[in-house]
Amino acid sequence: MSTFPAAAEVSPLPDAGVVGLSVPRSAILAVFLAVLGLSTIWSTANALWALWTTDALKSIGMFVPLVSFVLILRVWRSLGWETEGSWWGLVILVVTTAVVHVRDQSVLVFVLSPKWSIYVPPHSLVVFAYGAGVVLLFGGTRLFRAALFPLVLLWFVNPIPHIFNVFVDLPLQRASAHVARAFAIALGQPLSPDQLRLMFTPEFGMFIAPGCNGIRGAVTMGFIALIAGYLYRFRWYAHAAVVAGAVLLGYVFNFARLCILVLYYLVALHFTSLQDKAEMGDYIIGASLFLLGTFLLFYVVRRLSESPGQIKPPAMMSMALPRPVTGSSFNLRFAAMLVLVLFSCYGVARAYVNSHSDSYEAQMKTDQDALGQFPARIGSYTLARSWNENLFTGPLIFHWAQYVPVNGGTPVSLGISPVLGSHDTLICHSARGEDPLWRDQISLPTARNVPMTFSGSFFNDGATQYLEATTICNGGSCGEYSSDRTHFGFVYSKPTSQALFSQDPQRPIPILLRAETIDTTLPAEVARQQMMTAMRSFLSSVDLDGLTQPYRHQ
Repeated sequence: MSTFPAAAEVSPLPDAGVVGLSVPRSAILAVFLAVLGLSTIWSTANALWALWTTDALKSIGMFVPLVSFVLILRVWRSLGWETEGSWWGLVILVVTTAVVHVRDQSVLVFVLSPKWSIYVPPHSLVVFAYGAGVVLLFGGTRLFRAALFPLVLLWFVNPIPHIFNVFVDLPLQRASAHVARAFAIALGQPLSPDQLRLMFTPEFGMFIAPGCNGIRGAVTMGFIALIAGYLYRFRWYAHAAVVAGAVLLGYVFNFARLCILVLYYLVALHFTSLQDKAEMGDYIIGASLFLLGTFLLFYVVRRLSESPGQIKPPAMMSMALPRPVTGSSFNLRFAAMLVLVLFSCYGVARAYVNSHSDSYEAQMKTDQDALGQFPARIGSYTLARSWNENLFTGPLIFHWAQYVPVNGGTPVSLGISPVLGSHDTLICHSARGEDPLWRDQISLPTARNVPMTFSGSFFNDGATQYLEATTICNGGSCGEYSSDRTHFGFVYSKPTSQALFSQDPQRPIPILLRAETIDTTLPAEVARQQMMTAMRSFLSSVDLDGLTQPYRHQ
């Protein structure tokens, strides 16, 4: 059954005297320019690529832009590749490019709760805005309305937001472990008391990690059902039922996978040669069940597609035959987009050349191992020790230095990140499940009595109580701000005009100050005031602009 919109009326359009490119050729050029136009949101594309390639839970998101792209082309073809675009598309693209550039030079975080913070604008919104702008610019409002589903699909480039991990992923991990444990006990197998570890012997067992809770399979099945329902034109209630059923099927099959894996481990207790192949056995079991689940899903989709009551009738629209050639309006819109793309490509190419030069790579290698450039003494504080904080994969995150007062007192640690760019530590704390007991905007004077604005947070992890203050240094100023809030608010920094408009922009440098005490019996308010006093005393002699200057240029 065809899924293309049916044309109720076809009326030829006059084309006498029109000179220009053929419509198919114009569409090909528009598609090529749209792909090059990703340079306008290059930082978002890089961030998403890093997300997809480092987080297996979100790797399915890399297929979303490709599927959306193919579906948009499919719709455009059904409309005869018409190029009656709108200049509003260019407005959206320019605004999106500008907002992404500002975001790269600053911090703007919308805090909904201690566990839920969103960088503004989120990557999903940027990709959706870019796709909508390109569609409007070259295809016009008809293509935009017809391709609304593929455009909305772009919101899922980040298929599993962090808040989903907190409130859904972790509870499902415990549920999966409970099912596997209950099945093993029902078979008479004694287990260790650890709820997330099923140890059949002291050395042989399995750990129910968050990735074992079925969320990847469920999300993948849900996307398959979502796209299949669109292609077969299911009515909304049938479409919703198929998607919900596919997600549920993914979870049910994951529980079945864990139970079969328990059986495998029980067999491996008697055939020890199978014990070192348990991981491969898990992959084979999971892949076989996923393939079976996919067959069941497509069987249901196929049966529903044969029920006329579950299928929407073909869209009836007046469809004019496309012009054999494009007019001057398309050429002007194409030229305007080309200027925007060339401007962005220049910046991307320049950054690529700089980052792949021999001197840059040598400097980066040196920076990974070298300690930060900290003075031996700041006011009445002396440098006690310095170290680097790195990811477990090796890349540098922060240069750290700890300063202690000469006459004794609370030490203060100072962290400078030369690579993170715009960053707020609240996101990292939330990812680790650490909720602040207190959070507010604080203003602290630095050297020469220059006031700096910090975003302050106070934590108690059971072993220590600590106060953190973060800010962003950009250009010749520093400052990070947070709005007063009870349930939600903003954390933001103010980029300088030099950073926004200079051809040689300077990297935003995150600053992190930390004071702590191991006396957890001290009342939280008293501990916070003591550490605030120590931090204020230390900062009164610190020149943040001078400290961050060596790391400014990208």
